[in-house]
Amino acid sequence: MADYDLCVIGSGPGGQKAAIQAAKLGKSVCVVERMQQVGGVAIHTGTIPSKALREAIIQATGGKDHLRVRAVVKSGNISISDLLASCQRIIATEMEIVSVQLRRNGVTLVQGAASFKDKGTVWVENAEGQSEISADNFIVAVGTEPVRPDYIPFDEACVLTSDDLLHLKRLPESLIVVGGGVIGTEFASMFSRLGVRVTMVVGGQRVLNFLDLQIGEALQYHMRSRGMTLRFGEELKEVKKLEGDDHPIVEVKLKSGKCLQADAFLYCIGRQGSTANLGLENAGLKADKRGCIQIDENYCTAAPNIYAVGDVVGFPALASTSMNQGRMASCHLFHKSQNKLRKFFPFGIYSIPEISMVGDTEESLTEKSIPYEIGCAGYKEIARGQIIGDDVGLLKILFHPETREVLGVHIIGTGATELIHIGQAVMALDGKLDYFMDSAFNYPTLAEGYRVAALNGANKLV
Repeated sequence: MADYDLCVIGSGPGGQKAAIQAAKLGKSVCVVERMQQVGGVAIHTGTIPSKALREAIIQATGGKDHLRVRAVVKSGNISISDLLASCQRIIATEMEIVSVQLRRNGVTLVQGAASFKDKGTVWVENAEGQSEISADNFIVAVGTEPVRPDYIPFDEACVLTSDDLLHLKRLPESLIVVGGGVIGTEFASMFSRLGVRVTMVVGGQRVLNFLDLQIGEALQYHMRSRGMTLRFGEELKEVKKLEGDDHPIVEVKLKSGKCLQADAFLYCIGRQGSTANLGLENAGLKADKRGCIQIDENYCTAAPNIYAVGDVVGFPALASTSMNQGRMASCHLFHKSQNKLRKFFPFGIYSIPEISMVGDTEESLTEKSIPYEIGCAGYKEIARGQIIGDDVGLLKILFHPETREVLGVHIIGTGATELIHIGQAVMALDGKLDYFMDSAFNYPTLAEGYRVAALNGANKLV
């Protein structure tokens, strides 16, 4: 007889919710976590630490420009140690919340690194040795880790991945960030806010190329206005550490022939599934070249009793969607009816300024040959924007000119990741542009921007 009805490997957002959902269905459940504490990448090195650091930076710098901030940092009034310490307090609180939730629902927590012995058994290795756990079913929720090319001399001090940033001993005066994706953009804007001279090296012709073009251009304008240098269409050739007067210098050579130098180097191109040591072959499974596990629409792998959820299955690789995937996987596994993940879910980019979007962009609608019209509201038009000192934010609604169906919402500015849920709800309920026009929003709030944008769009139809 198996030890458990379900063994969940990984305690990140997907694993937590999968385990708790199964426990609520009356199943015996254990969670195997390789880290010393629960929470996975989301709590320890990813979502929570980076967003906590961002908030600490914003509070510490207020509305100061980058030159004044650099002077404050040099004076010792802002230290990277203090900023990171505030993150650790939040991480500890989140870990405790997750631990209490698992215990409250009767989930057994096992610390150690899991690997499959066969389709019904895993080995768990920790400081005390190796043990076996058998289960009728498994859900793999091991998350991802940064890609670390062999030719880059990572040292966790000045040649870094995003995981290493949480252990910085000093704030660099200059930083080279390679990669124009979400992680690279977020950290580049954070360090630029601290007065660090940041150079971003991007392979494409824009940062965050999935964004609506207008929003992406606005972000790039803000980044440059803070003194950041953006180098597009570049590829990395070589990274070296050189001896400096007080500390090492990182030299970066690009294939175009350019040579850049900085105090620190951050590599942010891609993440891969943490499946290398999972022994998938022993369970009749294999990962793709990115370390991801293939699943069907119900999150079931090629082995009928083994499911996978979260970042390890690829797109969309969001903590929010991973939570729903975990619940849905457990429900399907134990024959409990459950709705599918809704069509519209938001993306949040915690750059400075923050960005959020739901639905189509202008570019995707054009590719689909879907006609659209645009309604915009600048924060400078909104009383709340003036009150909080954000007069450069923008809320943009895309809608069908005939049916008035809302096709997409895009926001850059204060509170974007919170505001987006209004648009998400209206789209999920097949709402029209008229909803925003006919509704009263608290005044003064940023949410009022929806009404202003809707009126702006409707006026274009007249």
